[in-house]
Amino acid sequence: MRESDITLLAEEMVEPALSVSGLCFSYPDRPNVLNNITLTVMPGERVGLIGPNGAGKTTFFLSLCGVLKPSAGEVVLLGKSVVNGDFRPDVALVFQNPDDQLFCPSVWDDVAFGPQNTGLSKDEVEKRVSEALATVEGTELAERPVHHLSEGEKRIISVAGVLAMHPRLIIYDEPGANLDIRSRRRLIRLLQCSTETILVASHDLELILEVCNRVVLMDGGGIVADGDPRRVMGNAELMEAHGQEKPHSLLPHQVSHQYPCRPTIARNA
Repeated sequence: MRESDITLLAEEMVEPALSVSGLCFSYPDRPNVLNNITLTVMPGERVGLIGPNGAGKTTFFLSLCGVLKPSAGEVVLLGKSVVNGDFRPDVALVFQNPDDQLFCPSVWDDVAFGPQNTGLSKDEVEKRVSEALATVEGTELAERPVHHLSEGEKRIISVAGVLAMHPRLIIYDEPGANLDIRSRRRLIRLLQCSTETILVASHDLELILEVCNRVVLMDGGGIVADGDPRRVMGNAELMEAHGQEKPHSLLPHQVSHQYPCRPTIARNA
């Protein structure tokens, strides 16, 4: 058998982290929020999900986690079909609003909540909490009340609570929303170093470019493009047709050779 055949066979034997086929979902007052979505994500991929408001991104994520029950289609996560209401510790969702996720008195309690409720020993819980807080650079926040955290701090603690569960697939819904520059950079570093398979929905297209090796463009409840982030997001016509703009870093830039303006000096009358 040729080496190329062996490589192809090995790739075929790898089980997808996520397999979605013919997924449909409607709200009572909004039909076809998701319309026949089919998508496969392999282990280790970092997939960005982009599209205008109302494209169905959050509904798609909630369907993947079993929070919402599709009207048609199937979702298979890590080799097992998703059943509405089932608890899957190997799959985690970081909510768009951290206040929807954080509810315990202290940061340590919040990060420990998941591991404690899966029957782990006290030592294992403490180990997981310490590791998760260290990973997000939030160790010094352990004793802080959750309601005293800044928006950026809440965001990273939400991520720590997910990491403490040791999931294999993490879904991030607008993780960079309302972050200052330093918090955003910390988040990007964290996502770039992630060893889990991740799905990231964001309107921050520069973040998607830095973090993801694949992008999926959604609009009208369906997938309209799927591929290399620079190829998809670099297509200005495609992006504009679906309520997006070509990221600034992909635009041609012309260096100006003009001298900078001098500051105006006030003169006394």
